[in-house]
Parts: sequence; structure tokens; C-alpha cells
Amino acid sequence: MTAPATSRTRPIGGALTRFRVMAIVTGTGLVILTFVGIPLQIWGDNDTVVAIVGTAHGYLYLVYLAVTADLGLRLRWPLLRLLLIAIAGTVPFCSFIAERKVTRMVRAEQSEQARQIA
Repeated sequence: MTAPATSRTRPIGGALTRFRVMAIVTGTGLVILTFVGIPLQIWGDNDTVVAIVGTAHGYLYLVYLAVTADLGLRLRWPLLRLLLIAIAGTVPFCSFIAERKVTRMVRAEQSEQARQIA
């Protein structure tokens, strides 16, 4: 017989995968925007990259916020942690760092829970 699903026993693999994908996609878009689009706009007088990637990053950031909130609520993160991870999508390279830290933290917590059950 399986234990009833609670916020601590609910599977979070899908939520973690969604977070990881969106952190990488959002971070990549921001890096392209910051280091390719903005220099092209300023020095090359070409704002095509900024128009396309900037708009895409804005919408993708909203999805990143949603999946971050989903994962954070499932794991009952403190509000400060949730906000810091959400802000990581606005600073170049920080979403990559946040993705790695969150993945390590969640996997460590899952293995600890598995040890307690066994």
C-alpha cells in the first residue's frame, strides 16, 4: 500500500525537469540578448536581435516564474528562497547557477527522504 500523496511525498521529478529546462532556456535567451543583441543594437544600429530575443525572453521569463513557483510551492520553500531563484532569471548566467544549486538541493532532499523511508 502506498502512502497518501502529500506535498512532501508527491513526486516532483516533472516539476524539477520543467524548472531545469526553463532555467536553461531563459538563461540562454538572456545571455544572447545581453551579449549579442544589445551590442548589435548599440554599435551596429541593428535592433532585430533585441526585438526578437528580447520579446521571447520576456514571455519565457513568465513561464520560468510559473515553473519556479510550482516547484517552490511543492517543496514549501521559504519566500526569500523562492524570490531569489525567481530573480535569477533576470541576471545573465545566474539562472544557470540557480538551476544547478536547486537540482543538487532537491536531489539531496529526495535521497534523504528515501533513506528515511528505507
